[in-house]
Amino acid sequence: MTSVLELDRLSVHYRIEGRPAASAVDEVSLHVEEGEIFALVGESGCGKSSLAMAIMGLLPANAELGGRIRFGETDLTELPEHEWRRLRGDRLGMVFQDPLTSLDPSFGVGDQIAETIRAHRPVDSKAARRRAVELLQEVGIPAAERRYGDAPHRFSGGMRQRVVIAAAVANDPALLVADEPTTALDVTIQAQILDLIRGLRDRHRTTILLIAHDLGVVAQLADRVGVMYAGQLVEVGPVADIFSRPEHPYTRALLAAQPTAAQAPGTLRVIEGQVPDLSHPPAGCRFAPRCPLAMAVCTTVPPVGSLGSGHLVACWASPASASQAAPVGVGA
Repeated sequence: MTSVLELDRLSVHYRIEGRPAASAVDEVSLHVEEGEIFALVGESGCGKSSLAMAIMGLLPANAELGGRIRFGETDLTELPEHEWRRLRGDRLGMVFQDPLTSLDPSFGVGDQIAETIRAHRPVDSKAARRRAVELLQEVGIPAAERRYGDAPHRFSGGMRQRVVIAAAVANDPALLVADEPTTALDVTIQAQILDLIRGLRDRHRTTILLIAHDLGVVAQLADRVGVMYAGQLVEVGPVADIFSRPEHPYTRALLAAQPTAAQAPGTLRVIEGQVPDLSHPPAGCRFAPRCPLAMAVCTTVPPVGSLGSGHLVACWASPASASQAAPVGVGA
């Protein structure tokens, strides 16, 4: 299969006055295949959104980017800003966490989609409007023609997210980055949005990089999963493997902390401790201070992982670490 996205030792460091730079993303390597839904999971502060912003070229001024981002045949890290801007909204689409802040409150939702189309396609206003109405219909907005001119505040949270998705896919992007697309939505609406995203992938063969912390969402939607902790990729594998036989202690802890309908009140498991300060990360394995399986080697030597059978893990407690293979994520 063809890789739409390849990250090669991608790093994002934030300069902080009076302090060492914080390594939000630290030499992450992975690839996403054409038509695949690849999910990145982990706690808040693990670097998932920074990685997404790096791909889109939307990092803040105090960020330093290292490594390579290859999108098709293009190395995004070598592009000037004006060329990166041309890709955004065209071949690169993005769905942000909060749909209300993604939409201009002063304009109708249809006009905002049409504007996205006209910014990248040589079409007149009537053709752009027709296409915008079609997109609103495709994402499930009732009476799309009538609601074309409605302002964002006249839509529910779930309907606004549908509008944002319509704008993100307006120009048939090769890659859609979805950053927590179901945040703050109730479970019924969440399921509808997940079905919508899956349908877009199936109909248009859109490749999707899904950023999530909800493992239930990932289980329903993703083909492969990458688990991030403290800016690093610690485990990668097919979604069925990650959920049925997680190898890394952090992955197992995330799954154990996922609430279930059968769970008795007051029995929710938590991961003790917190994500480390990324301006002073621990030596060795960054999860070692919180890990119940930590050994002496874990506190001093970065773990290595196995490249076997497409399931990668970086952990000294894993039998695969004895092979002294390449670090997880490199060539993943």
